[in-house]
Amino acid sequence: MESLRRRVNSTLQIKIKSKHEGLSFAINIGITTLIFLNTIAIILHTIPKLRANHNQLFQDFEVFSVIVFSIEYLLRVWSIVEQPEYAHPIKGRLKYIFSVWGIIDLLAIFPFYFSLFTTDLGFVRVLRLLRMLRLFRVSRYFRAITEIQKVLINKKEELILSFSFIFFLLFILSSVVYFIEHDAQPKVFTSIPAALWWGVNNMTTVGYGDIIPITPLGKIISGLLSILGVSSFALPTGILASGFAEYVETKKGIKCPKCGEFFQNKT
Repeated sequence: MESLRRRVNSTLQIKIKSKHEGLSFAINIGITTLIFLNTIAIILHTIPKLRANHNQLFQDFEVFSVIVFSIEYLLRVWSIVEQPEYAHPIKGRLKYIFSVWGIIDLLAIFPFYFSLFTTDLGFVRVLRLLRMLRLFRVSRYFRAITEIQKVLINKKEELILSFSFIFFLLFILSSVVYFIEHDAQPKVFTSIPAALWWGVNNMTTVGYGDIIPITPLGKIISGLLSILGVSSFALPTGILASGFAEYVETKKGIKCPKCGEFFQNKT
């Protein structure tokens, strides 16, 4: 039984090197393909004509997908104890169930089973949006997405700081414009949240034009916010670019300052 469980875990975990790697690759490619097909089906199901003509096909495909994802989820929970960090037979499985990936896997199939026990169609429609979480599971199977996650984790403090600065700038200048423009346009700049809507459009240079300042000082601040917005959004871009550069340098190894060649770091 333990050897079977170890084989199942090795097959489901594509990152684990084992003699079952070929089978693991095939299974994970199949699951990834099914996730993409589910996403397309969810999108096409919102088209009234397709939904009316092929509703039974959509339902059958949903049932088939839920069966596959349910079997995969149960096998993961059963075999996860083969990994050192989940070794405890009870606590280990609970740790996985309440982990990020465990929750995503569960929420991907939960709406289907929940809809079997309720007649509230409005709530079921909203709940079915959780099926889109299946798309997040794709990142488990692609190394590039995993590397992006590592860069985001390594640079999280810098990114939080830069986005905090952007939100601080947006809130302050939008509030200032509200107090300047409210008397001139009481029906347009009705509140600070309305001014924040203007601030987001202005800072991102979208410029819907539904809310615009008309006072001279308001126009000056509007132009200032546009310039600062372009500059501010360059901050996280630069942080991510440097993060990727550092990650690539680390993967290559240690760079010799004299010859410029890379050597593997064995420490």
